[in-house]
Amino acid sequence: MINIYLVRHGQTYLNKYFRIQGSANAPLTVKGVADAVDAGKRLSKIKFDHAYSSDMPRAYDTGKYILKQNPSSLEEPIMDTAFREENFGYFEGNDSEQAWHQIGGPKGMGSYGEMIDKLGMGGTADLIAEADPYGDAETDSDIRARFMPGLKNAIQNAKDGENVLIAAHGTIIRWAIDQFADSSIDVSESILNGSVSKLTAEPDGTNIKVQYYNRTDENV
Repeated sequence: MINIYLVRHGQTYLNKYFRIQGSANAPLTVKGVADAVDAGKRLSKIKFDHAYSSDMPRAYDTGKYILKQNPSSLEEPIMDTAFREENFGYFEGNDSEQAWHQIGGPKGMGSYGEMIDKLGMGGTADLIAEADPYGDAETDSDIRARFMPGLKNAIQNAKDGENVLIAAHGTIIRWAIDQFADSSIDVSESILNGSVSKLTAEPDGTNIKVQYYNRTDENV
C-alpha cells in the first residue's frame, strides 16, 4: 500500500485578508511559515520516499519547510502543475465572502461551505465556472483532467509501503478527498493551513481510499 500525505500550504497574505487565491499567489506570512514548520514537525516520524508540490511558490515553499523537519534525504519537492490550486478565474483576489454570496446566493447558497454541502466539490467548481463572465475558471472536468494523472503518476512512481508527500492547496485537496471519501468525511468543513489529509492506494494506482481529512494534531 502507498501512503499519500496531502498538506495544505501555510497561511499567505491573501488567506489572511480572506481573499480568493487560486491561480493568484501571495507569499507565506510569518504564521504561514510557522504552519509549514509545524506540519513538518508533526510529520517528522514519517520518512518520505517521494515529495511533490504544486508549482506555486506557497506550496513549494511549504514542501521545503516540511522536508527540513523530515528524516528523509529529500531537500525539495518535485513541482507538478497537476497539484495547482483550482483556478477561480474572474473571482481571483475577490473578497471571499462577497464572491461566494454573489455566486451561490441566487441559488439559495450564501457561503462556500453551503455550496459544497449541496453540490459537492465538482458541482461547486462548475457553478463558479458558470458564473465567471470571462470563462477562465476551471470546471470539474478541467480539474479532473490535470489532477488525476498527476496523482496516479505519484502513486505509480512509489513502491509498496512507501510514503509520498504532496504539498498543495486547500480547494484541490478538498476536491481530491471528495473523489474518494465515504459519507463520514465532510469536505464542506473548512480546511486549515498546514493541515494533513491522507490517502492510501495500491501500487498500480487502484483502490484509492481516504484515511482522514484536515488534521492538525499529532495523529498523522
